[in-house]
Amino acid sequence: MPRRTLAVLSGFVALVGTTVLATAAQASLPRAAVTPGLASGPEVSVSTRLADRREVAAGTRAYSIGFEDGRFYANGWHITGEMGGIWTPPMKMLDGVWFGLDNQWIGPATKFSSGQGYTRFDLPGTAGLQVQRTDFAPDGTRAALFGLTITNPGGARTAKLSVDAHSELMGQYPWGFSTTPNAKDNLPDTGTYDGRDLTFTDDGTIPGGAEHHYAAVVGTSLKPDTGAIGHQYYGPQPGHRCTGTEPGAPADPKPSACDDGPFGNGTGGELTYSVDLPAHRSRTIWLAAAGSDAGLASARRQLASALHDPTAQLAHKVATRAALAKHTTLSLPGDPLTADAVNWGKQNLADLTLSAQNLQIRWTNQGKQFPAPLGTIPEATWIGAGYPDYPWIFATDAEYSAFAAVSVGQFEAIKSHMQTLATVSDLLNHRSGVVSHETVADGSTWYGHDSQTTNADGTKTNDFNTDETVKFPSTVDLIWRWTGDNAFRDSLYDFSIRNLKYVVNKLDVDRDGWPEGSGNVERTGMGQEKVDNAVYLMRGLYDLADMARAKHDGPTVAWTMSQANKLRAKFEKAWWYPSASQYADSLIDPGNVQSFQQYWIGQTPMEAELHVGGSTVPGVASYDHGVAALAGRENSCFSGTAPFSTGLFHTGCSGPPSGQGEKVIYGLTTSIQSVGEGNYGRLGAGQQQRYIHALADPMFAEPATGGTPDEQPGAMPEIFPSPDQGANIDRCWTCRSMFMQAWGNYGTAWPVVHQWLGVQPDLGRGAIAFVPQVPQGQTTVAATDIRLGSGTADVRATHRGSVYRTTITVTAGVGAKRVTIGHTLPRGTMPASVVLDGHAVRDYIVRQTNRGNEVTLSTTSGTHTLRITA
Repeated sequence: MPRRTLAVLSGFVALVGTTVLATAAQASLPRAAVTPGLASGPEVSVSTRLADRREVAAGTRAYSIGFEDGRFYANGWHITGEMGGIWTPPMKMLDGVWFGLDNQWIGPATKFSSGQGYTRFDLPGTAGLQVQRTDFAPDGTRAALFGLTITNPGGARTAKLSVDAHSELMGQYPWGFSTTPNAKDNLPDTGTYDGRDLTFTDDGTIPGGAEHHYAAVVGTSLKPDTGAIGHQYYGPQPGHRCTGTEPGAPADPKPSACDDGPFGNGTGGELTYSVDLPAHRSRTIWLAAAGSDAGLASARRQLASALHDPTAQLAHKVATRAALAKHTTLSLPGDPLTADAVNWGKQNLADLTLSAQNLQIRWTNQGKQFPAPLGTIPEATWIGAGYPDYPWIFATDAEYSAFAAVSVGQFEAIKSHMQTLATVSDLLNHRSGVVSHETVADGSTWYGHDSQTTNADGTKTNDFNTDETVKFPSTVDLIWRWTGDNAFRDSLYDFSIRNLKYVVNKLDVDRDGWPEGSGNVERTGMGQEKVDNAVYLMRGLYDLADMARAKHDGPTVAWTMSQANKLRAKFEKAWWYPSASQYADSLIDPGNVQSFQQYWIGQTPMEAELHVGGSTVPGVASYDHGVAALAGRENSCFSGTAPFSTGLFHTGCSGPPSGQGEKVIYGLTTSIQSVGEGNYGRLGAGQQQRYIHALADPMFAEPATGGTPDEQPGAMPEIFPSPDQGANIDRCWTCRSMFMQAWGNYGTAWPVVHQWLGVQPDLGRGAIAFVPQVPQGQTTVAATDIRLGSGTADVRATHRGSVYRTTITVTAGVGAKRVTIGHTLPRGTMPASVVLDGHAVRDYIVRQTNRGNEVTLSTTSGTHTLRITA
């Protein structure tokens, strides 16, 4: 039914035109019944500023991004205003869907809740009925489902249900700032009503692009009374197109002022149904939006799959997510906020786990070209970087997110990501060993090619980042140690060797051992050699040696150990910057002149952990330098203070670009500081806890947003409220960061599981150690069902006075032939007595590390308790 002008009269909306759905005034009706299929499980909710907060309901093949008032506003910047809506990678299906009852549009939600695998909207009473909406995307199906639960508090009646949908069939690539092709050339959609469903198609080739056959189908299991097609169908939203150039429009409007962006070329449709509602009963109507980039027939099959018993599919989705949540079940009575952050971080990682088929790998050279594909990947799975603008395949994001993924037992997703990344990189770079940076779900690669760009001054810059190549072997080794999966290690072993051979042989022109090229800080004006590249190369060499030793590859062991030992021996002299008690950001050639520009990467020497000859070495930096550098960032020059987040700035207060720094707080920068603090035993308030809480606060109760979540409850964002970049909910439709980002979970999950609980697996060799350290100010940390190999372990650590206890239960499925139990005492503290399972022992080992004094001894699988009295 077409939209018409609405006139507001005394708080109600009068119809101007007989075929309009008016927005219902909020009625004082009881809450609707819970949607069938939802078990009683954890939720986190918010009730304020819902129109300013984004949300996602995601499955492995589709996701829906809307706003927490239940509307779908334009937002995002890769394709201006189009990054929300309903997607099935690598294509967008719809801008949104909307519901009405008895010629009244259902009004904006009054409360929004994030659940495990779904989202839920409490909606205002409409036409004398109670209403609730539940969104989810079933894994493995290219569809999103929207369940409208209608509760009838009175006598039996029939209600008219109206559904609007607005299509926007387009690919994840090209973007709005590509040269060729460009999103501005998005082709128009064609809509039809086939007597049961709305169908939308977009077939053709945009200028400079590839031929495509996009299709979406919207419908329910009910037979509609009517159906119609037209551009005007946007539900209660006016269909306003924001371009940034329209006369009289604000330059930077909020998302809620925008229903479409400049590249929108979709159409709309409406379905109406007669819904019988028994007296005092509830009924749920499931609407599905399904799509395919293989044409309309394929999209119809996806719709049929989605509509086959949606209630059972929702129950299965919730059960699957509950099973994920069960891994690494934490008990942190002294820090429940951190426990909540880790628990909801598991859901974030799962929400970002996506799959696609038939990726056509091609080098776009940052949007300047669109050549024929170099090859095809039949199917790929990955952990996306973030919603809404980064849901595709990144190297550096995964190389940090991997630490969180193994900590919470999500092995399969991160293994698939790394295998996908290696396959993409080898196709793109002809097996050179260079790791690709960023690949969209259709295979288009923006950056990360083994080539160079000639700059205006005649210098040349690599078209890839060095750090992503040197970090890859470490990520493989990490996953292998936690899973014991030799087949996974072997599948990426040759690629890992080629990674480091390339860097050592081709990216060290001055032959000083420190690699040249870009690292994590993608800024001009730095020296040729970056500290993060140096640290991660050293770590990568040791980790490759670790794998080579297990494979009895003597030449690789000898080469990697020789290279790594040389770098380690000269690291402090080359990189320590004594006048600031920090590490230099980069070295300027010739002469390796130190440059200290106050970038966050100066903390990587404390964050990185080495594995040297079977021993874990927490932190590359010496103890004295590491502690000084960490403490030196815990002030207002380098870290936020109220009313902003308390995390770590990208750049300190007198750094580039203007001499006032870049005081923007990222989840990644804060994670680096968090992990670094833990490696040096600085776990208490004002140290590691400060940064972990900075990561957790935006998920639940960020002080800078009045004690509410940054955007979606339970979601960790990319950037936190900062002096130079305010809260997302206050920002414009195209200038927001990601409301859910994977890499920040590194700074919560890894410290708790690896540092507090001390889980140190080496399962490729059948060994595991548990050497916990209870944070200052707490007495007990514990977790059950920590996934290790094919089994699990439970760990409980306590510290009261001079007594330190560790209790472990290691199942046979872990596959550990050698088990070590221990506890970390403060630096300088020695054990007076050590008792294992009630028996005094003397064959323990005390090893001083940057964490403290690690007291350990050998035991077996099963249940054991260690008691140390200092």
